[in-house]
Amino acid sequence: MSVLILIVGILLFIVLIITHELGHFLVARRNGVVPEEFGIFFPPRLYKRKTKEGWVFSINLLPLGGFVKLKGEHDTDIGEGSFGAATTWVKTKIMVAGVFMNFITAVFLLTILAWIGLPQLIPGQFDVKSASHISKQEVLVTYVEPHSPASSIGIKPENQIVAIGLPGHLETIKDTAQLFNATKADAGKTVRIVYKANGNSLTKEVKLQTAAVVKASQSTKHPKGYLGVSPAPLVMKQFSWWGGPVEAIGLTGQVIKLTFVGLGHALYGLGKIIVGFVSGNSHVREQGQKTASSQVTGPVGIFVILKDGSVLGYQYMLFIIAIVALTLAIMNILPIPALDGGRLWMMLISRGIGMPISAAIEETINAIGMFVLLALIALVTMVDVHRFL
Repeated sequence: MSVLILIVGILLFIVLIITHELGHFLVARRNGVVPEEFGIFFPPRLYKRKTKEGWVFSINLLPLGGFVKLKGEHDTDIGEGSFGAATTWVKTKIMVAGVFMNFITAVFLLTILAWIGLPQLIPGQFDVKSASHISKQEVLVTYVEPHSPASSIGIKPENQIVAIGLPGHLETIKDTAQLFNATKADAGKTVRIVYKANGNSLTKEVKLQTAAVVKASQSTKHPKGYLGVSPAPLVMKQFSWWGGPVEAIGLTGQVIKLTFVGLGHALYGLGKIIVGFVSGNSHVREQGQKTASSQVTGPVGIFVILKDGSVLGYQYMLFIIAIVALTLAIMNILPIPALDGGRLWMMLISRGIGMPISAAIEETINAIGMFVLLALIALVTMVDVHRFL
C-alpha cells in the first residue's frame, strides 16, 4: 500500500509543477500573450509535441520544476502578442499566477484534510479547537532495527503498536513518549505486545533489551532501542464544515512563517560559511554548513520525505504535498534571478525607473541566476545523499 501511496505522491508533486506553470499559461493567453512552449521539468528534452494551437508541449529530463516559454520574453520586445510588450499589470499577473496557483492548491488540500483527517505534525500546530475533535490517535512503526526484539517477533514498518506491558498489565499506547517510557520501565523483561499488521491484531511475547545494552549502544554507529523500533505518532483531527477552511488558512500562515524562519537560518549559515572561508576558520565554516544544510532539501530529500510519508498513510502524503506547494510558492516569489520573483522585481524596478533592461543584460542576469540555482541544487543534493542514503 505504501508503494502505491508513494507513486501517487510523486505524481502529485509533478501535478504541483504543472499547476504552477498552468497558472502562467492560462493568464498569459487570457491577456493576449502568446505561449510557445509548456514544459514539465527542465531540458534536455525527452519528448515534445506541437499542438493544434501552435504551442509545444514537452517533457524534459531534469526534475527541477517546469516552465512556460512565452513569445518575446525580453522586456525590450515589442511585437504583437509578446510578453515584453504587455503592460506592467499584465506582466505582474502572469508572473504571480504560478505562485497564486500553488497557494490555492495548498489551501484546497489542507481544507480537504481538515474535513477527512488532518495530521498533527507541527509543534504548536494551528488549531480551531472549538470546531475540531481527535479522529485518530495511534503509534505506527516506521523502522525496525535488524536483530532487535521487534524484528524477532515479526513487527514490520507500517505496523501499529496497540499495547505493551507485562502479562496481565497491558498499557494501551497512544503516543511515542508513552511507548518509550513503557519499554524503558520494563527493560530486560519479557513483555506482551499487541500490534496490528495488515488489519489483523496480533499478540506476542518478547524479551526487551536491557538498559545496559541500550546505554552502551548509544555511543556506537548503531544505537539500539529497548524494543528496536522507530515509532511515529499518528494524531489526526477532523474539523467542522466551517472550521476546515479556517484551519487551512491559519495553518497556511503558520507554515509560511516557519518557512521564512528556516530561510533566515539558512542565510545565517551561508553567511558563516563565507566568513569561515574568508577568515580561514574551518570551525566556523563547518558550523555554517551544518546550519544551512539542515534548513534546506533538494530532489533527493523530497523523494525521501515522500517515501517516509507514504508509510504513514495518504493523509500524511497529502499534508506533505500541501507543504511542498507552499514552499514552491514562497521560493518563486522571492527576488531570485531566473525564478518568477526575480524576473518580477527586475521588471518592476526597470519600468519604475524608466530604463528597460536590454535583452543581453536580462539574459545574462537570468543565466547567472540559473547557474547559481543549479549549483545550489547540486550542493543540496550531495548533502541530501549524505544525510538520507
